Amino acid sequence: MKIAIIGYSGAGKSTLAEKLSHYYSIPKLHMDTLQFQPGWQDSDREWMLTEMKNFLTKQESWVIDGNYSWCFYEERMKEADQIIFLNFSRWNCLLRAFKRYLKYKGKVRESMATGCPERFDWEFIRWILWDGRTKNAKERYQHLSNTYPEKLRILYSQAEIDCFLQSLKNRR
Repeated sequence: MKIAIIGYSGAGKSTLAEKLSHYYSIPKLHMDTLQFQPGWQDSDREWMLTEMKNFLTKQESWVIDGNYSWCFYEERMKEADQIIFLNFSRWNCLLRAFKRYLKYKGKVRESMATGCPERFDWEFIRWILWDGRTKNAKERYQHLSNTYPEKLRILYSQAEIDCFLQSLKNRR
């Protein structure tokens, strides 16, 4: 089983990846752990591409959460048995990110790179509300819908995530 989880910041990609990794007993990769170095510094792109390629090559099954359209995006989408797009509203994502900040303030989440404590600043708020929702991002999501309709699942709310997870439990 190979699952790609994409979507907007704050929607819950990493949390869902954690749950699916546990449910299927398969390795997970939070792309943010590759993207960032301590102090929220961006990683070297060549290093990140190498790490991603190694992960894709070595793992028979996986859950990968993150967008990063320049980092083997098409390969991940093509290889995935299932693509889950968390298409939450910008305001819902902002609220979820703020709640996450309150929960992890001053701490580093397991799904984040070492040395990157949780933050909630104007740069991140702007990313959630506007900069992360570019025309290119929307076109990429539409392309997936057109290219992989049979394996793309779009979830619009926490209730839909909960329903999706419950449907997995009901199948067993």
